[in-house]
Amino acid sequence: MGWNFRIGMGRVMTEKKTTSHTRIEGLRGIFVYLFGLSGIINILALTGAFYMLQIYDRALTSGSISTLIALSVLAIGLYLFQGIFDILRSQILVRLGARLDSRLAPLAHEVVIEMPRYGYSTAEAAERGRDVDTLRSFLAGQGPVALFDLPWMPVYLIFVWLLHPMLGMLTVGGALVLALLTLVAEVLTRRHARSMVKISVTRNAVLDSNTRNSDVLHAMGITRRAVERFERANRRHLECQTRTSDIGGTLSGISKVLRMMLQSAILGLGAYLAIKGEMSAGAIIASSIVTARALAPVDQAIAQWKGVVAARRSYHRISETLAVLKDKSALIDLPAPQQNLVVDNITTVAPTTGAVLLSDVSLEVRAGQALGLIGPSGGGKTTLARSILGIWPVLRGSVRIDGADLGQWTDAFFGEHVGYLPQDVALMDGTIAENISRFAETPDARKIIHAAKTAGIHEMIVHLRDGYQTELGPHGTALSAGQRQRIALARALYGDPFLVVLDEPNSNLDAEGEEALTKAIMAVRERGGIVVIVAHRPSALQAVDMVGLVQGGRLTAFGPKEQIIQPSKARPLVVEKSTGGERQKSLVGE
Repeated sequence: MGWNFRIGMGRVMTEKKTTSHTRIEGLRGIFVYLFGLSGIINILALTGAFYMLQIYDRALTSGSISTLIALSVLAIGLYLFQGIFDILRSQILVRLGARLDSRLAPLAHEVVIEMPRYGYSTAEAAERGRDVDTLRSFLAGQGPVALFDLPWMPVYLIFVWLLHPMLGMLTVGGALVLALLTLVAEVLTRRHARSMVKISVTRNAVLDSNTRNSDVLHAMGITRRAVERFERANRRHLECQTRTSDIGGTLSGISKVLRMMLQSAILGLGAYLAIKGEMSAGAIIASSIVTARALAPVDQAIAQWKGVVAARRSYHRISETLAVLKDKSALIDLPAPQQNLVVDNITTVAPTTGAVLLSDVSLEVRAGQALGLIGPSGGGKTTLARSILGIWPVLRGSVRIDGADLGQWTDAFFGEHVGYLPQDVALMDGTIAENISRFAETPDARKIIHAAKTAGIHEMIVHLRDGYQTELGPHGTALSAGQRQRIALARALYGDPFLVVLDEPNSNLDAEGEEALTKAIMAVRERGGIVVIVAHRPSALQAVDMVGLVQGGRLTAFGPKEQIIQPSKARPLVVEKSTGGERQKSLVGE
């Protein structure tokens, strides 16, 4: 995982690790059962060899039809049992994959959702999400069958050795050569598999970027360049995939040829020993059948080794992914917050590079107050807002609500007592009502309408053809930017949360929308809530009583609005900030 992912989650991993090892602990008994079932299947696979031995050495020499019939009926019965057990093993593996998926997929998806907060691209997060699919597909395929059969090879080698030691030595030699090929496949495939993952993530990142910026690509006439960029990434992906497939295909072909040569060598050596009178004709056929069965799992494993490597890599990444999940089941439900928000000397770093974005920031906002964060672009305002919400974990210091660190609050706290309007408004594919209610299982219609009215958007919604049941489509593109922002504001206000954080909430609003925003902030204050606003436009600060000036990653000024912001005739709001020992005046957000 990334730099800040390890830093931010390091304390979680020291508190309690929840790995996929513990998640599938209850499934180990199934693996033991499958191993034993594979042993029965492999023992029954000797039916053909014993049948040929008895036919050639007993039925043919005695000329007894009844013996032939009895042996044939017995062989058919054993074959049927083998087939039933084989089908049973296959069905168990399929259901085992589904069971693992049902257990791990939601947990893995939870981390996948978190990954972009730590600087990962959506393509890389999606790649992690596909690990569960890879593991499930592997379990439903032929790879596990080969792996379960491999440990039973000695049964066949012992059988051939008992027929004749020379045949046993030849079979063991062939098995060692094929095992060496398997090792070569492991080394070569693993090296290319790492490159394959990186190139795949790069290609998917280009694809995701082109999809998200389709409007820009079309409007500026650069669609062709975007396609060419994807084509280059896709070409590298295909080249790496081809190299990986060539390795597997080449080694698989060599394995098949060697296995056929070995079978012929067994027949030739068996014939020689039969001529010498050291073994019977039935033993020749039986040794050939058993040798083929003994080497088949190795041959199959080589053919499936690409899938084996992919499944093992996915399993390790799932283990790594789930290791950062914090078990909150032991947390106590604290009383609903109603006092204050305290930021205590926090330092926050960039998720990807580790560069310090916010340093030694402290402030306190009490219930009924609204704090406006102002300052130059890139000064750290949005970073501070994200740190307050726990979106970006702080490197040092703490964020406390009513004295309790954010880590002490359960997920239900954020669902009930926190509202957030991000700078880049993101609505989900669903109805307006579902988005405002945050996709609650049992949405409260009164709360939905109350939030919409507080955001001043109820009238607009009811004038739509389907009202609150209007489908927004992907990213809410069915509405204008201003409408999306006001619906997102209603979502942030749903359920009257105690803490409401708004990042440039008026960037797409008209005069009517800004007036509704001011009223919404005052409504939160009047009911004893806390509002934190990241503002560039002065109109967003009309309803705040506290202002913090953030620049250069530090909180350089904090206090009542009338002390931080001075009115001016020429300009609506003016901020005094220090530069190089001198004091100069500039517009808010300049």
